[in-house]
Amino acid sequence: MNKKRRTEADTTLAGLHHLLCDVFFRRRRFYYHIFPILSALAGCVFLCFVALSLLVSSPVIHHDHLHLTLFNGGSSRDRGIEHVSNSVLESSFDVPESGRILDRDLWATGQSSFFYGCSNASKKFPTAAEKTDPDRYLLISTSGGLNQQRTGITDAVVAAYILNATLVVPKLDQNSFWKDTSNFAEIFDVDWFITFLSKDVQIIKQLPMKVGKAMTPHSMRVPRKCSPKCYETHVLPVLKKKHAVQLGKFDYRLSNRLATDLQKLRCRVNYHALKFTDQINEMGQKLAERMRMKSKNFIALHLRFEPDMLAFSGCYYGGGETERKELGEIRKRWKSLHVSNPDKVRRHGRCPLTPEEVGLMLRGLGFGSDVQLYVASGEVYGGEKTLAPLKALFPNFHTKETLASQEELAPFSSFSSRMAALDFIVCDESNVFVTNNNGNMAKILAGRRRYFGHKPTIRPNAKKLYRVFMDRNNMTWGEFSSKVQTYQVGFMGEPNEVKPGRGEFHENPSACICEESDSKAKRIPLLLPNQTDDVMRNNNGYKETGKMTNDQTAATEDDQDWSGMEYLEIGVGLGEKRLANISDSDLGVQAKPERPELEELFSD
Repeated sequence: MNKKRRTEADTTLAGLHHLLCDVFFRRRRFYYHIFPILSALAGCVFLCFVALSLLVSSPVIHHDHLHLTLFNGGSSRDRGIEHVSNSVLESSFDVPESGRILDRDLWATGQSSFFYGCSNASKKFPTAAEKTDPDRYLLISTSGGLNQQRTGITDAVVAAYILNATLVVPKLDQNSFWKDTSNFAEIFDVDWFITFLSKDVQIIKQLPMKVGKAMTPHSMRVPRKCSPKCYETHVLPVLKKKHAVQLGKFDYRLSNRLATDLQKLRCRVNYHALKFTDQINEMGQKLAERMRMKSKNFIALHLRFEPDMLAFSGCYYGGGETERKELGEIRKRWKSLHVSNPDKVRRHGRCPLTPEEVGLMLRGLGFGSDVQLYVASGEVYGGEKTLAPLKALFPNFHTKETLASQEELAPFSSFSSRMAALDFIVCDESNVFVTNNNGNMAKILAGRRRYFGHKPTIRPNAKKLYRVFMDRNNMTWGEFSSKVQTYQVGFMGEPNEVKPGRGEFHENPSACICEESDSKAKRIPLLLPNQTDDVMRNNNGYKETGKMTNDQTAATEDDQDWSGMEYLEIGVGLGEKRLANISDSDLGVQAKPERPELEELFSD
């Protein structure tokens, strides 16, 4: 019995031993197979981590490329201005440091040698001595910033000529958003202004005394775009009766379309009579010379990416609730502005480009990273984070504050108009001027540069470029650059880009630009590489011949003037009377009713 029990125990132990051995060897075979798999997976994870860490740093300068990380196929406006540098990487876009080699000169317009400014009065144009009534005095109060006031001064001279009146030196706006206390003589050379225009309009510094008493002018206002007939019908009778009339808020109060001799008078005022004071001009020329010392050619950019511009435009740049709140508070200054549709505004090309987009446009046009860039700008929304992509693309980045010492700028720094005048001079002296909106400074400089030799003036075709920026991660750099160059045809400051009479006269002074008699036989139509005449026509209606259909003309005008802004006016000045019940035929133009709460447009 005992022997039988021992045999059963031995059998049980043997079975247990075999079972344990079988489990042990099966587990060894399991680990033998699983360890290589785990090792391979770990290696893949490690390699992905290394690759991701190399790509995340942005921007990275390579030997021949600038690497900018972008997000979701969009621009910085889609990621949020405050997150330009910290977005999650999903794709990359390689931007070359050097510009694309083109078969044209980036620093000159192709046909400029055939055109020149011409603003002398014709022999049929009566002089001031022949037509001025000694008992009529016209006073005007300008409105807005420096460049809007410049348009008002220019039109005031023409209005005085129409009314056969003596013009009193215009009073500058000292109560607007700009809060600049400067008077006319502190910005412009008043003696030169009076002397240069003496054959056209008699100008005095102040109203004369009448029987030992100071004259009190009668205050009134005229509608915008008031034609010569409008002035003769509604202002002249008052002037004859009161002898002295003051026109308030005088900005864009004269029709855009005038007889040729009156348009030429506008040009004589704007391009010759209005000279900055010696102090302003010397400092501005000094800044321009310091840019030339750095390079033979330089670009001046009017960035105009300040909070007030963005708020007025109604655009959205991806900054989330913070941006909406900040810009929304600023937008409340204009009580009449309707609720904006940011997507629609951007699709229509009415949003300023971000600094990054401006830089990409310039690189796409062929300007390399070695270009010297002067930036005329106030406080940029988003600060240095917003400017970082532009500075990465164009590291030779300058402003008046970096070119001059605080001591040199001290006489100007407390006065916005004087500081704006310095920027105006440098932008005017630049080889290429780039504007990021179609406000007053952009229009006046565009017209001035046309008048003085058609120096290149680049205006972003924002309506077309918007689509390119949104889709740029789905194309090669070559494709991107080609599209930018195609869409910018007609927006580069070339002669005959704009049909005569189209756009604001200050931007397109066609009556004051003459063409050499034999130029048409010498001129060669300008086409960018791989472009056809059809591409140019489809872009914005422009052809070298200057011929357009009515539909194309309307499209061109819409594309080229996208600001859509007018200065906003709050209330009516004390003692002022508005002209009422004026028909369109009286005005000579299609008049738009003024909104009483409009104050000022931040477009200088």
